[in-house]
Amino acid sequence: MILIADSGSTKTHWCLAEQGVGIRQIVTAGANPYFQTIEEIIEELSVSLFPQIKEERLDAVYFYGAGCAFPEKNQILSQFLSEALHAPVEVYSDLMGAARALCGKYPGIACILGTGSNSCLYDGVEIVEHTPALGFILGDEGSGAVLGKQLVSDCLKKQLPEHIIEKFMEQYGLTTETILERVYRQPFPNRFLAVLSGFLLENITEPSLHALVYNGFKAFLQRNVKPYKGSDKYPIHFIGSIAHFYQAVLREAILSEDMLPGIIVQSPIEGLINYHV
Repeated sequence: MILIADSGSTKTHWCLAEQGVGIRQIVTAGANPYFQTIEEIIEELSVSLFPQIKEERLDAVYFYGAGCAFPEKNQILSQFLSEALHAPVEVYSDLMGAARALCGKYPGIACILGTGSNSCLYDGVEIVEHTPALGFILGDEGSGAVLGKQLVSDCLKKQLPEHIIEKFMEQYGLTTETILERVYRQPFPNRFLAVLSGFLLENITEPSLHALVYNGFKAFLQRNVKPYKGSDKYPIHFIGSIAHFYQAVLREAILSEDMLPGIIVQSPIEGLINYHV
């Protein structure tokens, strides 16, 4: 039996799989070594994961996570999980997880659009080109956090129709003061902003909000994908909740950039089970 983890900034999906079939899934909070200490991650998993699988005998654990692009932290996380789960553990970035899930052992362009965003050119074995994501302040174009950030900014600067602004602020119980508090003084502002982006999906037929999402996706493609060799040849594959729920608008943006839409799925788990079989 193997255990596969797909860990984003917001939540981690764990899947126990046997003989190529997922048999049980568990959801815990996100585990991001870039934003959290290893001790914080350990504390969370000790409460939310280990008690649920203590009776399972694992042959291997594959952990794919946001923020797992630093060998030193990956080694610490791998060692801890190996000791706790009594199985060999391999830790990879969420981007490698997306590439393996979407492309398998073939070349392609793999992208993530969730709370954050990322992309790479994959040769079937390794990631050969990668535009840095840079987080929601400097990058992460098209992500839930950045779409939420743009929505909040446009509301506070009155760049959207008045009825949309009123509806948004009232629905989430927001004021300028509470927004600034959550973004600048409280932890995980990216999660807060990503949650607010749900308003866009609920009101996507509103032209101004459709344009906000469409332009966000075009910015992602132009700044993160077009620089790759073969971006006009390979289909552009996507994983993530934002890609999945906004896929109609995403396909519009891809076609507008003369690119080929590829696979769009919400979770990499199924593809990773197939890969590791």
